[in-house]
Amino acid sequence: MNGSLRLLAARGAELAPWLNALAELRIRVFRDYPYLYDGSLEYEMAYLAPYLRCEDSLCLLALDGDRVVGASTGLPLAREVDEFQAPFLARGVAVEDIFYCAESVLLPDYRGRGLYRAFFAGREAHAKHLGFAQAAFCAVVRPEDHPLKPAGYRPLTTIWARFGYHPVPGLDTRFRWKDRDQADETDKPMQFYLKSLEA
Repeated sequence: MNGSLRLLAARGAELAPWLNALAELRIRVFRDYPYLYDGSLEYEMAYLAPYLRCEDSLCLLALDGDRVVGASTGLPLAREVDEFQAPFLARGVAVEDIFYCAESVLLPDYRGRGLYRAFFAGREAHAKHLGFAQAAFCAVVRPEDHPLKPAGYRPLTTIWARFGYHPVPGLDTRFRWKDRDQADETDKPMQFYLKSLEA
């Protein structure tokens, strides 16, 4: 990070003043492939509500001056929605042991400046402080021949692996949102990635 860029950590209700800016950032960034999210503020407020209610949630905000240019969120998996807990419960895994790293979003002009690495490090430090043994996140799975896949698209799987996150075969779920090329919300397949936080 450099220049006027800084990270601000908001926990639980501290996120409230930043909620609209975070929602608008998510809508803008997730509009791109592979999420293709046709977002609305109404959907965002419902999606982000658990973070306001959970005192152990974390949102790392990347600020350029007072402008939110990036954000990274997480909270205990036990406080997440059923769609994210169910695959672990089905395997007999205690969701109380897992910190869920929800997303990291950055405007294109701010990529390649170390913010993505800082997001992962910040969430993991928070999770370790809370005593969690593992961190997890999930990512959408799109078919290789998806018509809106850009030429030269490179998935982030190699970067996630460098950070220590690997997909767990069969550990997946489905989550609903509206794609920008569809009329209604549809279920999307999501693959979970896990990392041990124990030394």
